Amino acid sequence: MKAYLREKIGASLASMGVAPGSPVSFEKPRQAGHGDLTTNIAMIVAKGMGKKSRDVASEIVARLDTDPSLVAGVEVAGPGFINFSFAGTYYLRQLEELVRTGDSFGRSAVGRGKKVQVEFVSANPTGPLTVGHGRGAVFGDTVARMLEWTGHEVEREYYFNNAGRQMRILGDSVRHRYLELLGDRVKFPDDYYQGDYIRDIARHLVGSDGDRLRGEPAEGKFKEQAETEIFADIKKTLGALGIVFGSFFNENWLYERGKIREVIDELRAKDLAYDSEGAVWFRTTALGLEKDKVIVKSTGEPTYRLPDIAYHRDKFSRGFDLMIDVFGADHIATFPDVLAALKALGLDERRVTVLIHQFVTILQDGEVVKMSTRKANFITLDELIEQVGADVVRYFFIMRTISSHLNFDLGLARKRSDENPVYYLQYAYARICSILRYAGEAPGAGAHEGFDASLLAAPAETDLIKMLLLFPEVLESCALAYEPHRLADYLQGVATAFHRFYHECRVVTDDAPLTRSRLALSHAARSVLRNGCAVLGISAPEQM
Repeated sequence: MKAYLREKIGASLASMGVAPGSPVSFEKPRQAGHGDLTTNIAMIVAKGMGKKSRDVASEIVARLDTDPSLVAGVEVAGPGFINFSFAGTYYLRQLEELVRTGDSFGRSAVGRGKKVQVEFVSANPTGPLTVGHGRGAVFGDTVARMLEWTGHEVEREYYFNNAGRQMRILGDSVRHRYLELLGDRVKFPDDYYQGDYIRDIARHLVGSDGDRLRGEPAEGKFKEQAETEIFADIKKTLGALGIVFGSFFNENWLYERGKIREVIDELRAKDLAYDSEGAVWFRTTALGLEKDKVIVKSTGEPTYRLPDIAYHRDKFSRGFDLMIDVFGADHIATFPDVLAALKALGLDERRVTVLIHQFVTILQDGEVVKMSTRKANFITLDELIEQVGADVVRYFFIMRTISSHLNFDLGLARKRSDENPVYYLQYAYARICSILRYAGEAPGAGAHEGFDASLLAAPAETDLIKMLLLFPEVLESCALAYEPHRLADYLQGVATAFHRFYHECRVVTDDAPLTRSRLALSHAARSVLRNGCAVLGISAPEQM
């Protein structure tokens, strides 16, 4: 409808000898009585015409040639807004299309031909995933799902490092626990990994190798076993949330192929890297940033910035049109340096989008809680899934914007009532399936051929139809803005509109044509809820 009205307004302006200058934009009026769409195009073009915007709006409207079966009314409001009200026949035609398309309703081709990489989680294999990792994991996967639904070619990538100081400490932590299990008296350093998962790995080594590893270095079998077991645990945890990566990228590869050295050499060639105090510095002040940054410490060990720059150069070489990085708040200080380096190296840093998610706090009765110290002194994602289920974890992690701190209310998450937003959404879907079973149809039955959409004239029916038809637009806008929380809000609105329809309009009646039409509307609501849940990665149970 926006495309249709944009064309009609363009023709009207052309007949006035005016070019819009940019595509005509629309918004949904804040008040329902002001129609279905509004545009401020008259106020934009009036500035160059030397006329009052309201007069220009009236002239545009007078020249409009719209189909009355699509547009029921057009009016000028305020200083020059043009409000459009859609015809009831338009909504009914769209409902018929929704019923026909069903499972594919909401899919679009806006991203066709665009290759996108979404990199998220990227936790090094030093321990179980925490709830902080979980928020980034669910958000990244949901963004990928939204982009897939809008026609993008999406690759999910996990970037990890199995070398460096953290991994050396991990290997030595396992070695110490291994020696303890053999009966040796060892002092376990306070800054080593303390969780019981370290003992479990050491116990497995005792079972498989006995005492043959007494002389083994920390970075040998101990580190290898820890990496293997922990990474398998990470994949299992992600799998429980329905998250599967298409590719894993090891930071070590960048060193083995000389990619780290290439970055340093290129920066030096551009006079953007220099030596000082035994370290290598990145001259970020020359790029407009506040102060220069160390990229190789005096110990010879690189800081995070250097391999991140090399990693992103590799991403560019793989032909992605867009690269999305999902990071925790602890990365907020480093990514501007990486983007500045990419630009300095001749790459289009605008193809990299960095999405930062804030921290998560688990609450019980308003108090911050630690769910367990079974594995370590932190909350594991596995424990959270065990407590409330994968659907609740996924939904709670994306129902708020990532720019805000998230309080995960365990009490609410455990409730099986309308207070729990996941239950409320799934219950609406299950209720529809129950209605269809009661009507003698399988929940997955196809479209109701021949239903009379004009019979759906009650306010609750009209409101539900309008809400359902918003799905493709909402999904597309959420995908392009990387905002899954708005899709979650929309689906709550669909559930509310369906519950109202259910209470005010009996679906199965003695009037066969009306029953058929209301069953068709129920099918439409079922399709939107099912498709929306699929995008969010949560299940749509047929019985609850």
